[in-house]
Amino acid sequence: MFSGIVEALGTVVGVEARGEGARLIVEAAGLLADVSDGESVAVNGACLTVAGRPAPGQVTFDLMPETIRRSNLGLLGSGSQVNLERSLRYGDRVGGHFVQGHLDGVAEVVAVVPEDEARLVRFRLLDPRLARYIVEKGFVTVDGVSLTVVEPAPDGFTVSLVRTTLERTTLGRAASGTIVNIEVDLVARYLVDRGQGGADGRAPGLEPVR
Repeated sequence: MFSGIVEALGTVVGVEARGEGARLIVEAAGLLADVSDGESVAVNGACLTVAGRPAPGQVTFDLMPETIRRSNLGLLGSGSQVNLERSLRYGDRVGGHFVQGHLDGVAEVVAVVPEDEARLVRFRLLDPRLARYIVEKGFVTVDGVSLTVVEPAPDGFTVSLVRTTLERTTLGRAASGTIVNIEVDLVARYLVDRGQGGADGRAPGLEPVR
């Protein structure tokens, strides 16, 4: 579990294709110096498992075909920067919202509008069905960053990025055409899906256990 508060920017130092998957090597000495094999790290919002330590400050992740299908990680190359967050510990402050790191899909940046020190960024969901989970002033995770929805739309949403987010995450370089990872709010997903079930709250087609 994560909070959507990016701790550091990492740099991709290697990508190795492995069938329909890939092996990713990321460097961020200050954050990844003491991670252990098997530990979870969010990379652009995707929960990945540390699979090795090829060099000090570097970690290896194995990308499954499902991860590549649902994320922008397959677009990364050497030199790409990624948002990193280590998993939460009990007792940590949660400055954003609870984030699983289980991506729902991707979105495309369609407009970036400066607004004083902030920027309004409009996203188009490549799967518009996800829009039902996005509400005004609700949460959404974009490339691992916990954000508040300014305005929902039938096919996407708009957020306002503050100066700190622009300076400390990859979203500061987002431009029209940029593909980003999306995770909708877990609570919103449960509320909407349960509300669309039957009168007793069960999803359509499900029978009670007897």
